[in-house]
Amino acid sequence: MAEITAAMVKALRDATGAGMMDCKRALIEADGDADRATELLRERGLASQAKRAGRTANQGLVEAYIHFNNTVGVLIEVNCETDFVANTDEFRALVKDLALHIASPSAPRWLSRDDIPTETLDHERRIFEAQARESGKSDNVIPRIVEGKLDAFFKDTVLLDQDFVKDDSKTIQGLLDEVGAKTGEKVAVRRFTRYRLGEDPE
Repeated sequence: MAEITAAMVKALRDATGAGMMDCKRALIEADGDADRATELLRERGLASQAKRAGRTANQGLVEAYIHFNNTVGVLIEVNCETDFVANTDEFRALVKDLALHIASPSAPRWLSRDDIPTETLDHERRIFEAQARESGKSDNVIPRIVEGKLDAFFKDTVLLDQDFVKDDSKTIQGLLDEVGAKTGEKVAVRRFTRYRLGEDPE
């Protein structure tokens, strides 16, 4: 089994426009062969995302979800390119599912990795490095351990990196890519707010 590095994932993502986790899965399945991984992404309708990446998505829906016990609520805006797609059953179902996911115990703090404050990321990195050193790991493996722990941190706190609560075989970014591939439009979460009774909005 070939080692799948972050650089390989980034290169495939840049080349295809597919989601990061989809690229990583494709590379693992292709045993590190970038050409085969690209084929796999195309077969799944995910490699054409790059063509849509530069488009403007200013249509869509705002959805509100209130948990059955009225202690958790979510507001989310999901965008697409046309009101035709925004009014389809599939897009409406996507927006509802995303609101449900955010209301679940998954409770993401940020939409994307880019939204994480630099000081927060630096703080987490320092903690992970200290933990690795405390466990007696050698200097040459510490960076890989830190990257692995950061990936886990992203999956815990970043919406687009999280496994979808209704189907953990796909990430939220993978779900957006899937709907985008079916509709032929750019589909993206613009923003969300999660309210929990007695707490500040997230």
